Amino acid sequence: MSNIRKDMPLLARHEGVWEGVYIHVDKDNNEIDRHKSRLQCQFPSDSEYHQINTYTWDDGRTEEIHFPSTYRDGKIWWDNERIVGNCWEADPQTILLRWERKDLPNAYLYEMIQISADGNERARTWHWFENDELFKRTCIKEKRVS
Repeated sequence: MSNIRKDMPLLARHEGVWEGVYIHVDKDNNEIDRHKSRLQCQFPSDSEYHQINTYTWDDGRTEEIHFPSTYRDGKIWWDNERIVGNCWEADPQTILLRWERKDLPNAYLYEMIQISADGNERARTWHWFENDELFKRTCIKEKRVS
């Protein structure tokens, strides 16, 4: 029986609640969106990872999204109403993800997550591609709050 915490120790270090800011820029680095975030990273079982993202905009809008996943073959796998994709540990400090938004045909994203040595800060970047052409980037800086 596989154990996600044992097999993916870097991902296990991300357990907890993170708060930060998402900044979306177009391909020419012009800001197109900015909002606050609160992410809850959980391990409901030895073979599951669950993330709850709550986004808040300055105009009062909010959005909460649940990202359940399963663990197999050394990776986390998502396939829900919003995304399909997977993630893996690239090295002792880096997690990589490749995923597709189901509402964006012909588009995919690559994400890189770096966690600090003390495990209390992380930086994430997304590169968005449509028809294999970069059209947007997202930069995220987060701190662990619990």
